[in-house]
Amino acid sequence: MSKLDNQDKSSFLPDFCSVEVLFIVVLSAELLAIILSLALPIYSRDILFDLAMNSLFVQWISLSCVGLLCILRNYFATLSEKRAATLCYLIILLVAFIISELAWWSLYVYPNTMTPVENFHALFLLRSIGISAIVGAIVLRYLYVQHQWRKNIEAMATSRYQALQSRIRPHFLFNCMNTIASLTRKSPELAEQSVEDLADLFRASLLEPTELYKISEEWKLCQHYLRIEKHRLGDRLQLKWNIETLPEDALVPPLSLQPLLENAIYHGIERLPEGGTIEIKGTINGDSYRLTFTNPVPPANIEDTHKGNKHAQENIRLRLDTIFGQESNLTFNQTDEHYIVELTLPYKRYENTNR
Repeated sequence: MSKLDNQDKSSFLPDFCSVEVLFIVVLSAELLAIILSLALPIYSRDILFDLAMNSLFVQWISLSCVGLLCILRNYFATLSEKRAATLCYLIILLVAFIISELAWWSLYVYPNTMTPVENFHALFLLRSIGISAIVGAIVLRYLYVQHQWRKNIEAMATSRYQALQSRIRPHFLFNCMNTIASLTRKSPELAEQSVEDLADLFRASLLEPTELYKISEEWKLCQHYLRIEKHRLGDRLQLKWNIETLPEDALVPPLSLQPLLENAIYHGIERLPEGGTIEIKGTINGDSYRLTFTNPVPPANIEDTHKGNKHAQENIRLRLDTIFGQESNLTFNQTDEHYIVELTLPYKRYENTNR
């Protein structure tokens, strides 16, 4: 199993070593420098020079803070949220004080370019540390609120997932029991295999909904499910696989693909007297890959007595949004003859976390 994020999800602090966080910090620091420059008196002699100096000063503080927080990220992971926030805040103030002192000495004292106004040194330090304190408090508060919001979303998604998994569709369990009962008389070996397949499906439902595992494991789970349904539907259920281009180390949440096949059978193949073919197609495009599930559907004038399709689909969508955010996409399209599900996921490779 593999977790999606490298950082500890119990911490509200982001991974300060990532390029994305570094870019956001640099951009935010530059915006702050622009605001400080615009706040200067309009009779300032050289606005561009003031902007350049403010940018250098603010970026110096920001990048130094990011560097220290990156170095200490493993230590922060061992602290409680309150202690981590306090230490992070103190680091911001300490860095602001040290760099303000260095800037003062390098600009005014060492080169002897000017005679400082009385108490100007103290005012310069108070101004720099005060701005750093306000900005640091706002940023930490924002990170904490965002973290709490994400935890609430994950908790809601987990509870919904567990509620759905705790009540396996009665029709599926009923059909499985009937299939196994009939196989025990005709083919005990196949009956034993069906019991093992069913056990694997129930075992997968016990996994954490936010965990990720290799897509090859999910395909095996799909094969277990399809083997059970094949015993029941016979030649009415046909499959066409086109997933050779997909990497086997891509990561997916457990039981994210099998329900799509179940819907294809329950709302498509099972309602057709002659059955049909489910086509599973996979394509990869750079940092993402797409899975397409296509199944035949009855004519529109035939009422669908099977319920619960949209509920299961929305559950899958919520889980994907919780884990991958905007990197994932799940769409559904229906024509006169086919129902098409397209699932787009980021290509995240499997890493052995037990080594």
